[in-house]
Amino acid sequence: MTDAIARASEVLKEHRESIDRLDAILVYTLAERFKHTKAVGRLKAEHDLPPSDPAREARQIERLEWLSTEADLDPEFAKKFLTFIISEVIRHHEKMQK
Repeated sequence: MTDAIARASEVLKEHRESIDRLDAILVYTLAERFKHTKAVGRLKAEHDLPPSDPAREARQIERLEWLSTEADLDPEFAKKFLTFIISEVIRHHEKMQK
């Protein structure tokens, strides 16, 4: 193995280790987020509030698009990601109200 290939392998290993740590952060962050959205769902169910809040959801998507632009992340990807999360939250809230 040449020095260049060995160095490239080491850099690749470092990137992959960082990606693995970031994946763990994403999973724990999503778990924490869903813990709070489930609490919101219970409150909504207890007080007979609608499972979704379209105005808030629109604000959140707009905010995330802005944040993604600031973070140099594709805003369309960020929007799709948050839309998916919101749809899961609403599904959980609807389930709690049954």
